[in-house]
Amino acid sequence: MAIESGRCIESSTNLELPCYAAGVATTGLRELKKARTRRLIAETAARLFAERGYERVAVSDVAREAEVAEQTVYNYFPTKDKLVTDREQQIQDRLCDLIRSRPPALTPAAAIRDFVLDETLAGIPAIPPEIWRGELGHLAAISPTVHRLMLELTDRQATALAAAIGDTTAVTPEVARLQGIALAAVFRIIIGDAGRRTVEGQSQTEIARELRPMVENVLDELDRWLSLS
Repeated sequence: MAIESGRCIESSTNLELPCYAAGVATTGLRELKKARTRRLIAETAARLFAERGYERVAVSDVAREAEVAEQTVYNYFPTKDKLVTDREQQIQDRLCDLIRSRPPALTPAAAIRDFVLDETLAGIPAIPPEIWRGELGHLAAISPTVHRLMLELTDRQATALAAAIGDTTAVTPEVARLQGIALAAVFRIIIGDAGRRTVEGQSQTEIARELRPMVENVLDELDRWLSLS
């Protein structure tokens, strides 16, 4: 078997599986490289936002620090604000997946509980401090521009969660919307409190520890309410 530019030259029946494997390997490496580049750009932007403030950082600054072309940044993050809100968009997608795939007897609040507590909150101490201060929570606490972005993001999150609830729960669209707003409010609380506490000088470990019981209580109350729907 010969491979040229990532494709197999020979295509006899006996070589179909090796050719397929080679193609999968090439695709896997390509996706891994793209993921690494995306993470490099995001972390570079967060570090610069933490050092200089959101308003004082241009996309060209991020590209220069990350040692990539400016167009490469735009390929991954079409607008500057996506450099701040992209991780929350990934969280939104995960929440919608959890709601849509939950067992019928489980409420939407119960479906997202473990992810919120054991991944989102528990992961806060693991974020490097120089990155943490460039994340949405801290930036929203010190920048009116980013605060507005945060409010817009949680509004979009409420709409997406309402759609997931409406697709999987026998409730009216108005009730689904109300439930989506309630669940999105959990993340508005997390983002807002984490940012405020960071400004006040609390460590990431303290923030995660103190937020957990508060968020647990909110999720428990939402679970009780949604179980009546």
